[in-house]
Amino acid sequence: MSEDCIFCKIVAGELPSKQFHQDDLVTAFQDISEQAPLHVLIVPNQHFKDVGEMGDAQAEILGRIAQVAGQLATQEGVASNGWRLVTNVGRDGGQEVFHTHFHLLGGRPLGPLLAR
Repeated sequence: MSEDCIFCKIVAGELPSKQFHQDDLVTAFQDISEQAPLHVLIVPNQHFKDVGEMGDAQAEILGRIAQVAGQLATQEGVASNGWRLVTNVGRDGGQEVFHTHFHLLGGRPLGPLLAR
């Protein structure tokens, strides 16, 4: 745990959040800056600065993030119409909180991710 990391504090229960899921590997909670009707952050419980810092030893955690995303998409009723799972790496990639996290988005048409 990083003492000054807001996501570490949420995982530890030190800060309130609307949680969707928590297990030994990952925690999923509502994003406070919603970009879609469903906007959940899925984070590893262990602190990693970004997904680029994770390696072979963290393959189980990354797999669990994908599993939880699919389960939550189904649970929250967006699986049939589609959903998006995205992570940002570094400032140029749009990362604002430097604890690996994935955004699960759904509940409306999301359009293309990249402009053509």
